[in-house]
Amino acid sequence: MTSKLFQKKTQEQILAQLVEDEKGSQGNHLNRVLSVRDLTALGIAAIIGAGIFSTVGKACYYGGPGVIFLFMITAVVCAFSALCYAEFANRIPISGSAYTYSYVAFGELVAWIIGWDLIMEYAIGNIVVAISWSSNFTSFLNKMDVGLHQRFPSLGISLHIPDFLSNSFRQIYLAHTSFVDLASKHLPIPSDVAGMNTLWNSAPHIGSIPIILNLPAFAITFFITWLVFVGIRESRTSSNLMVAFKLIVIMLVIAIGFFYVNTTNWTPFVPNGFGGVMRGVSDVFFAYIGFDAISTTAEECKNPQRDLPRGMMYSLIICTVLYIVLALVLTGMVNYTHLNVGDFLADAFHQNGLNWLSGIIALSAVIATTSVLLVFQLGQPRIWMSMSRDGLLPKRFSKLHPKYHTPGFSTIITGLMVGIPALVLDSDLVTDLTSIGTLFAFTLVCGGILLLPRTEKEQGKFRVPFIGGKYWVGLLMIVVAGFAFHFNKDKCHDFFHSQSLKPADELVSSLQPTEVNQLTSITYKGTMPVITKDSLTNYLLKMNDEEYSTIARSLSVPTNEKFNSGLSVVADNITFWIFILLAIIMTIASFVKNLSLIPVLGLLSCFYLVTELGLTNWIRFIIWLIIGLVIYFTYGIKNSRLRVNS
Repeated sequence: MTSKLFQKKTQEQILAQLVEDEKGSQGNHLNRVLSVRDLTALGIAAIIGAGIFSTVGKACYYGGPGVIFLFMITAVVCAFSALCYAEFANRIPISGSAYTYSYVAFGELVAWIIGWDLIMEYAIGNIVVAISWSSNFTSFLNKMDVGLHQRFPSLGISLHIPDFLSNSFRQIYLAHTSFVDLASKHLPIPSDVAGMNTLWNSAPHIGSIPIILNLPAFAITFFITWLVFVGIRESRTSSNLMVAFKLIVIMLVIAIGFFYVNTTNWTPFVPNGFGGVMRGVSDVFFAYIGFDAISTTAEECKNPQRDLPRGMMYSLIICTVLYIVLALVLTGMVNYTHLNVGDFLADAFHQNGLNWLSGIIALSAVIATTSVLLVFQLGQPRIWMSMSRDGLLPKRFSKLHPKYHTPGFSTIITGLMVGIPALVLDSDLVTDLTSIGTLFAFTLVCGGILLLPRTEKEQGKFRVPFIGGKYWVGLLMIVVAGFAFHFNKDKCHDFFHSQSLKPADELVSSLQPTEVNQLTSITYKGTMPVITKDSLTNYLLKMNDEEYSTIARSLSVPTNEKFNSGLSVVADNITFWIFILLAIIMTIASFVKNLSLIPVLGLLSCFYLVTELGLTNWIRFIIWLIIGLVIYFTYGIKNSRLRVNS
C-alpha cells in the first residue's frame, strides 16, 4: 500500500500519455502559440503587479533602504528555484508545473500534495491581487472624479463607488472591533480605524449585519475569467500590451523620482536591523511570485524545452533590477516611515509636489494588477487539468472547450474560487498563505532535482549547472551561522534560551510603578515627563524593533517580566528548529553523496524563508493540506490512472 502511494511516473509515460490524450480528443488540444518573448512578458506580468503597487511599501517601512538586501536575497532564492523549474520544464514539457515534476521525482501522494498546494497558491494569490486591483481602481476613479468636478463643476455625474460596495467586510469588521476595544480603554483611535467604524455603522444593514462587499474585486475576476476562457491568443495579446505599458510607467517613475532623491533619507540604511529587513519577507516574496506560473503553459509554447527556461530567467532578472532601483528611489524620495500606506507610490510623488503623476501611477497600478490576475487565472485551470488527466480529479476538469481549446470547466471554477472570497476577505489574511504555498512548491522542486538521475547535457537541452556540494554546503552553513551570531546576538541568545522579548503593551502593563519610572527614564534619555502607562506604551509601539529591543533589554527587572518563555515560545520557534535539522541533514548528505550545490541551496533558502512566516500560517497551511488529503483518499486514490493501469 505504502509503495503504491509513492508510485512514480516516468518522463516517457507522461509524454506518451499526452500523445494518447491528444489522439483521444480528436484534435481538440491546447494551441501552441507562445514564444520566448511571450513567456518573458507573462513572467513580468505575473511578477510586477500587486507586489510593486501594494506590498512593497510595507516591506520598505519595515526594512528602510536596506530592504534592497531582502530583494537580493529573495532574487537569489528564486533564481535557485527557477533553474530547477527550468530543468524540469525542459525534461517534461507539459502543463502541470510543480505537480507534474513531483509525480516524477517523489510519486503520486507528494504530487497530489503539491498540486493541492498550488491550488491554494494561485487561487489565494489571486484573491489578494483582486482585492489590490479593487483598491487601485477605486483610488483611480476617485482621482478622476475630483479632476472631473474641478474642470466641470456643474456636471451631475459621479465616478465614486459607494464605500460599502468597494471594501472588505472582514477588514471593516476588524476595524470596528478595534475601535470598540480602544474606546473602552480610553486609548487614542487612529483616523483610519475611526473612518472604517463609521462605514460599519452607516452601511445598509440586514438586521444587525451591515452589507459591505468588494464588488470591483468580483467584477475584475469575472472579466479576466472570461478572457482566459476564450483563448490563449487573446490572453497573450492582452498580457503583452499591459506589460509594455507598466514597464514604461515604472521606468518613468524611476527616471523622474531620481531627481527628487534626498540621500539623507538613506541614513540609517538599515534602521531596524537585519530583523527589520527580514520582517518584510512575506511582502517581498509575494512581489516575486509568478515566474513559476509560466511553466503551466508548457503545452501552449512553440518550443517549450528551449523557451521556458529562458522566459523564466529573463523575467526574473528584469524584475529584480527594477525592484532594487525602485526601492532605492522611493526610500530616497521620502523617509521610509511614510511608505506603509496603500498607494505609497503615488503618495511619494504627492509629497514631492508631483501630483500630475498620481493619476498615471494609479492607472498603471490598475493595469499591472490586471496582468497578474490574467497570468494566475491562466495557470490555475491548467494545474487542475493535469491532475484530472491523471484521474486524481473528475474528468470534467480536463475537458477542453471545443471552440476555444481551453479547459473551460476548470477556468469557471477558478473564477468562482477567486471571485466569491474576494467579495468579503481582506488581503492581510491571505498574503502569507500564498507565500508559504509558493515556498513549499519551490522546496519540493529543488528537492526533486536532487532525486532525478544525472544525465549528460545534450545540445539544446537545459540542465542545472552541476557544482559539487561536498565541501561547499558545509562551508556556507558555517559562514551563514557565523553571520547570524555576529549580527543578531540577542535574538540568537533568546532563541537558544527559548525566550522572546515581550511586546511593549505586555511589558508596560506588567511593571510596578517604580519600574515604569525606570523605563520612562530610559525611554526619554534621563528626562521624566509626566505620562501615563498608555501614553508610554503608544510611544514604545511607534519605535522600530532595534530601538525598542535596546530599551527593554536595559531595564533592570527580573527576566520573566521582560521575556515570554515556555511552550508558546518553543512552539513559535519550532519551524526554525526544523530548518536547523534539515540544514544538518542536507550538509551531511551533500558531503556523503556530493549533491549538486544549486538545488541544495535552493531547498534550504526556500525553507528558511518559510520559517519567517510564523507558526499561525503553518497551522493554516497544514489544515489546507489535511482537507486535500481527505479528498485524495476518498476520490483520487480510487481513480488514479497510474494505479488503474498498473
